[in-house]
Amino acid sequence: MVDSLSLKPEAAAPAPAPAVKRGRGRPQPSLRSRREAWAAHLFLVPWFIGLFLITIGPIVASFYLSFTDYSLLEEAKWVGLENYIKLFTEDPRFWTSLKVTAVYVVVSVPLQLAFALALALLLDRGLRGLSFYRSIYYLPSLLGGSVAIAILWRKIFGADGLVNAILAVFGIQGTSYVNNPDTALSTLILLHVWTFGAPMVIFLAGLRQIPSSYYEAASIDGAGTLQQFKSITLPLLTPIIFFNLVLEIIKSFQSFTQSFIVSNGTGGPTDSTLFYTLYLYTKGFKDYEMGYASALAWVLVVIIAALTGINFLASKYWVFYGDSK
Repeated sequence: MVDSLSLKPEAAAPAPAPAVKRGRGRPQPSLRSRREAWAAHLFLVPWFIGLFLITIGPIVASFYLSFTDYSLLEEAKWVGLENYIKLFTEDPRFWTSLKVTAVYVVVSVPLQLAFALALALLLDRGLRGLSFYRSIYYLPSLLGGSVAIAILWRKIFGADGLVNAILAVFGIQGTSYVNNPDTALSTLILLHVWTFGAPMVIFLAGLRQIPSSYYEAASIDGAGTLQQFKSITLPLLTPIIFFNLVLEIIKSFQSFTQSFIVSNGTGGPTDSTLFYTLYLYTKGFKDYEMGYASALAWVLVVIIAALTGINFLASKYWVFYGDSK
């Protein structure tokens, strides 16, 4: 009996594996690619120099100085948490500046955003020369933080300013609003509201992204203008509102020029316009307490970061995104 196994053809021997080329797995870049890479790095060098010397360097230095007693004229002396303890327990002007700034932010930011949205809605109705009006209304945002506008604002609301001149026509005797503790902060809030151009342009861009078919369908269903705004415009604009809100809160906490010029750098009258940044400037460059001013700066960083984080956490309850379920 012939073994059946012997009748089977022998299995073909496996093909030898291709020889693996030893060395680097990736091909070497060409000379031209290497030159382009070096050129790219060379152009990035100024940016990196600015990043480390102008941004990261001062940030690290200010953090260190916040734990020191440093007067700009003498060597910094390490004091640990003394500046922070003094700031929260022994400095009433710190709390005053924080209160003034908080009132300024809480009142001016919503008013500015509401005014900017209202004006954006008017401009979205299809006016002729829209680009011209958009440029004109954007100018206050460019000029509002300047020294010239702050000086002009002080003249307008001064004892002999434009506001009192208009009131005199109606037989009303005005006062110097910038020198009155009850009204000085209100003039700065009004100035901030006047710089509505940047959020208005962003609102206008958001309105242009809402499909007109939504409004047409709502009109067919009998929804009026107010109902359309409440049910269509406002929900679809919530991401834009959130974006403007975060930016304006950060910018408002950093306001300095208006208070400095209107109050002659004192925050008066009776600290009614003592912005946090103005107090920081006073401690650092007038009282030469740079270590203490650095501590003030880092507290401001923490406050802004905390408020920004709270806004992001709360946004999931009121911000509507088109792809959200």
